[in-house]
Amino acid sequence: MTATPKNTYEWAALKVVPRVDRGECVNVGVLLYCRHEVHLTIRLALDRARLAALAPDLDVEEVATAVHAWARTVAGEGPAGVLSAGERFRWLTAPRSTVVQPGPVHTGLTADPDAEADRLLARLV
Repeated sequence: MTATPKNTYEWAALKVVPRVDRGECVNVGVLLYCRHEVHLTIRLALDRARLAALAPDLDVEEVATAVHAWARTVAGEGPAGVLSAGERFRWLTAPRSTVVQPGPVHTGLTADPDAEADRLLARLV
């Protein structure tokens, strides 16, 4: 029986931090990049009720707009279109002190990056 070849990938959780000073956050998605397959993907699951419970004064629709802008960057829309998939992943996972932030970058092995992104989303969000 032949083993399915696995490639390395990098991933980071995408989180919403309503108040940076408190450090509380809600995971809202997962970014995954597989260099070998030149594959960059994002999975989102924004729980508006959970965000509103954590931060009642938060403009959840404004946050949703910001979160979905990450998906457009992953897709290479707008100015990000000139960047490679790897460059977009690095830009998106750079530390920032905004309401929408990436978590730390982790690595793994997978034969199916899309299935792995789905698994990570189910596990983390």
